[in-house]
Amino acid sequence: MPKLKVDGIEVEVPAGATVLQACEAAGKEIPRFCYHERLSIAGNCRMCLVEVKPGPPKPQASCALPAADNQEVFTTTPMVKHAREGIMEFLLINHPLDCPICDQGGECDLQDQSIAYGRGQSRFQENKRAVTEKYMGPIVKTVMTRCIQCTRCVRFAEEVSGVEEIGAIYRGENMQITSYLEEAVTSELSGNVVDLCPVGALTSKPYAFEARPWELKKTLTIDVMDAVGTNIRLDSRGRQVLRAVPRINEDVNEEWATDKTRHAVDGLVRRRLDRPYVRRDGKLVPASWDEAFAAIADVARTAGDSVAAVAGDIVDCETMFAAKALLKSMGSSLLEGRQTGMTYDTSSLAAVNFNTTIAGVERADAILLVGTNLRWEASLVNTRVRKAIKRGAKVWAIGPETELTYKVEWLGDDLAVLGDLPEAVTEAFGKAERPAVIVGGAALKGAQGATLELAKSLNLVRDGWNGYNVVHFSAARMGGLMLGYAQKDGISALHGAKLAFFLGADEADFAKFTGYKVYIGHHGDKGAAAADVVLPGASYAEKSGTYVNLEGRVQRGNRAVFPPGDAREDWTILRALSERLGNVLPFDTIEELRAAMALDCPDLAQEGLVTFAWNPPSLGTEAQGVLAGYPIKDFYLTNAICRASPTMQRCSAELVHGETFAEAAE
Repeated sequence: MPKLKVDGIEVEVPAGATVLQACEAAGKEIPRFCYHERLSIAGNCRMCLVEVKPGPPKPQASCALPAADNQEVFTTTPMVKHAREGIMEFLLINHPLDCPICDQGGECDLQDQSIAYGRGQSRFQENKRAVTEKYMGPIVKTVMTRCIQCTRCVRFAEEVSGVEEIGAIYRGENMQITSYLEEAVTSELSGNVVDLCPVGALTSKPYAFEARPWELKKTLTIDVMDAVGTNIRLDSRGRQVLRAVPRINEDVNEEWATDKTRHAVDGLVRRRLDRPYVRRDGKLVPASWDEAFAAIADVARTAGDSVAAVAGDIVDCETMFAAKALLKSMGSSLLEGRQTGMTYDTSSLAAVNFNTTIAGVERADAILLVGTNLRWEASLVNTRVRKAIKRGAKVWAIGPETELTYKVEWLGDDLAVLGDLPEAVTEAFGKAERPAVIVGGAALKGAQGATLELAKSLNLVRDGWNGYNVVHFSAARMGGLMLGYAQKDGISALHGAKLAFFLGADEADFAKFTGYKVYIGHHGDKGAAAADVVLPGASYAEKSGTYVNLEGRVQRGNRAVFPPGDAREDWTILRALSERLGNVLPFDTIEELRAAMALDCPDLAQEGLVTFAWNPPSLGTEAQGVLAGYPIKDFYLTNAICRASPTMQRCSAELVHGETFAEAAE
């Protein structure tokens, strides 16, 4: 480990570290534009210049210079100061004076560093160059005259998202960053280039001219658009969420977020349920809370214990627990969260968990994907698989061929392959130190037993490593399974219930439910249309909630804004309804609810990764059937919030269905 001095401070850094990292370890701030911790080193902005001895008598780029023993680094000498001022002058030669109308204003690295390290005045009097705007799709807005050619977006597209559709054309002063043929970038992670861009060249198109950062209230919470559990910050003004941006969590999402996570928030203010409704003469009509509760109580008196609850994909654990407690007081345990009809054995939670952990997949050296389109089901797990490949991992897949952004050897779409894997696969897994199998929803129904058999035959579970993984794509799935939202026969066991509660469940086949249907949710989507009573609830942005991601990590989100109109937090609706039904639930605050939930399921008591004991059930090892497709048909329209979002509708139309949209000048 090299030892060196930075401004007289001795530091020791890991082998392979750069001088820039050594300076940071010594507590020194080094300005940079092109350098980013998660991208390859480009060394093209030269803003990170420092003086190094021994070495040539000139400043050197610290981001590309390896740290070595007995180096002396100086970050504040007159030579360094003069060099940085010169570099900043060059960067600003063609940069327009756009700050008053630039969406990056207040969050701009160029603003901050020009004030901290620039000259304070300009000596440039020639005309500035102008660059035509590029089209990058419905997510990213471009003002390429502002671009300083740091190439962060190019490196992100190539190295992280794996969709190499952003690059540079021309040379020297004429260099321009553009998308391939100036068409929409097809990556579901394209919005991350907005965060990466250190100037205002790439900004958020849906958020353009909406607000300044100092106007916004910032709330830390958890994303519910998939089961990864992305840590996000919701920025709101008044009663509206204006944007969602990722927070750094190395174990979950690093610092990335999908486009759905970022831009579905404009669906939070559209198609909202803001008052109760009761179906009369075949039509839903507005009603008071008393009238809605009275209608439910009338049915409950005759329903007895024939009561069921169906949990949706984006509901929180508190709501599911309150519904479970209400059903228990009525003598029922008909709970189900797999609303689309999926069935699989849930007697062992380890057998339906992502046991390797999201971060752990990076260390796998042989990976088999079974029935999963990982790019759509868990985009940020897909980026980890890409990192594993860079470390030398090989990937095979069973299922219909699709573009996963990396090289995959497809073994066909017949599940029978699980019982007779090619010799090359078994040989590679036999030699692997950290083998992993990732099973998707498409394979769970007919091949759960066969995939569990692979855990034995491929030796996936060993000291310090569990390579058996199941991918869920619903934020509520693992929490629901921990709370018992699973029937042996799946949702079909609930079809005959005389009274059914749908907790934000919009994907169920409502025609098969013969009883009275009560929908508790926040959007006027499929569930509300089929219900006999609609009770307006709160979205994930309007309540504090507990969520468990696909690896069993318990996380808690906070309320950013209040629900609209008469809508209330879901658990408070169930608590108020319990009084009307004569079975008062024993909690009046969310703290009391969480204490009761912790008694029922101790693993939900506090945040952190839950480790499930490996005791898989013994199921049949024969896998039959051909995988005709994957569960997610449209990445951008997977839940009620997305379907209400104009941005997600545009993304679906353009990126999934291939529709073309004319720009203003066309």
